[in-house]
Amino acid sequence: MATERKHLLLLTLLGCALFWLANGQIPVTDPVESNYTQTAKEMILAGDYMSPRIFGDYWYDKPIFFYWELIAAFKVFGFTDFAARFFPGVFGVIGLWLTYFFARRLYDERTAFLSGLMLATSFGYWIISKTVITDLTLFVFFNAVLVFFYLGYTGTNKNLYYLCYIFSGLAVLTKGPVGIALPGLIIVVFLLVRRDLGELLRMKLPGGIPLLLAVTASWYYPMYVLHGDDFINTFLGVHNVLRATVSEHPMWDVWWYYSALFFIVFFPWGFVTLPPALWGYIVRREWPRPDRTTLFLLIWALVINIFFQNMATKYTTYTLPALLPIVILSARFLYEKPKLFRGMFTFSLLFLVLSCLFWAVPWTNNKGYSGKDVAAFLTENVKDGDLVLSYGDYKVSRAYYSDLEIFRLEPKKTIAEDKPDGKSWNSKNVMPCWALEDIPKDRTVFLILGRKRDEAFEKNFKVGEWTFLKQFPQCRVFVRKGA
Repeated sequence: MATERKHLLLLTLLGCALFWLANGQIPVTDPVESNYTQTAKEMILAGDYMSPRIFGDYWYDKPIFFYWELIAAFKVFGFTDFAARFFPGVFGVIGLWLTYFFARRLYDERTAFLSGLMLATSFGYWIISKTVITDLTLFVFFNAVLVFFYLGYTGTNKNLYYLCYIFSGLAVLTKGPVGIALPGLIIVVFLLVRRDLGELLRMKLPGGIPLLLAVTASWYYPMYVLHGDDFINTFLGVHNVLRATVSEHPMWDVWWYYSALFFIVFFPWGFVTLPPALWGYIVRREWPRPDRTTLFLLIWALVINIFFQNMATKYTTYTLPALLPIVILSARFLYEKPKLFRGMFTFSLLFLVLSCLFWAVPWTNNKGYSGKDVAAFLTENVKDGDLVLSYGDYKVSRAYYSDLEIFRLEPKKTIAEDKPDGKSWNSKNVMPCWALEDIPKDRTVFLILGRKRDEAFEKNFKVGEWTFLKQFPQCRVFVRKGA
């Protein structure tokens, strides 16, 4: 027990150091993080902790749990950058604990410690632990379902199955139906391969299903009562069914996407574990028959990757839960290679610290990936009654940091075509809009001009009427005084 406590303390200190380092100096970025922070901020200001909202309208992009995390952090630390990144770091540490706990139960303390060290210093896990998105919370809840399933399956305490239902409900509150569908698929595939589907009858279904429903209904039922079919059609129809069938980013809908991404997410460890394993398994045809535990870990990792590879919309974070079984398998592979492990760990630790200080902080502050600098300038110069328009790439972070209403400027026809319809990706166009043809002459107007709109600016505006104020990395700000 003394060794276990020491390992957990070291993993906690390592996680806190890596996942919270310089978080107060990393601003909220666009296009994803700012949607979460703006939504949580508006929920606090409205005193409504049930219905996500953005720009004054209800927003059904994600379930509630991560917003509750942000709300709690903002309540304690204020609307700060550290607060926004606080709970991703917390769940990053919890993920290390979960990995250690499971690997310790499967193998031994050394395997568990190596697994935790590898997970903490994997590039993908590190960066998501510092990012304002749902994926680290999902990592914990999703993988907890499978951890307690396997412990219940292989042990005598079948009451552990109840934890599967609770954590699955929390995963559904974090990300939606995938929180139950994908862990359930992994379990079924494993039992099919084991020819043991009868175990489903021993998984405490009569008591577990009500537990699952109670956890999920705590938010989904009030939301349906409050918002009816609009909530169901948008949340399930657009953000789940449409996401699975119509790619939001078609250029990334390629067969090799997650295979290539593996080496980035699991950097640098993937380069010293997968190639040697493939050499032994494929070239030398050393295909050992996997034991029950290895089989479960392999199915866990492979089903996640195959499942999301077959979804139309692909994101870099979707396969993150597969890292837990991968690091345990990799720790077993490196178990007898302590010199290689120490070298890779030292390299990875230095790489992540330097990346944080000399890449993440300057990149987010100086390259235009956050609108914090523009927001500060607008806050100093915009007066009551002034109009602020954004022509080009609309950044929610500018509104989040400035507390100003900033309108997306487009021709009337474009606004009408892009209007949310509940059936396409237009449902994400919830920012306030202003027609190009309706810019008033009697108000002072601030114009944020995106860097790709110079030609359109010269074509659609009387350039001589606008005074240039300031250049930013990805935009320029102009003003036109009211008549």
